[in-house]
Amino acid sequence: MVRKLAVGSLVTALLSLLPAWVWAGGGAATELVVVADTRALSGFNFYLATLYNQDMWIFATWAVVITSALGVSLGLLMDLIMSHVGLDLGKSAGHVEH
Repeated sequence: MVRKLAVGSLVTALLSLLPAWVWAGGGAATELVVVADTRALSGFNFYLATLYNQDMWIFATWAVVITSALGVSLGLLMDLIMSHVGLDLGKSAGHVEH
């Protein structure tokens, strides 16, 4: 049993190294630049893509703000739907946390 486990571990380790051996040669790329293509964009999408290309910090701040706003609005919408269905998920006097 121990021998099978050791052989299995060795095979797994060798298979995990296989992609590094198979990739075409060459050193690691050091001067990669990632930019958003803005040629076919307009409006708010163009603004966000340009912001991504020019100032990553403000883009990240916008991403956090927009994600938070969408999460809150989705939560409020689901709360409204659940209350119309008849399920009240709010706190009530009889509700006890366990």
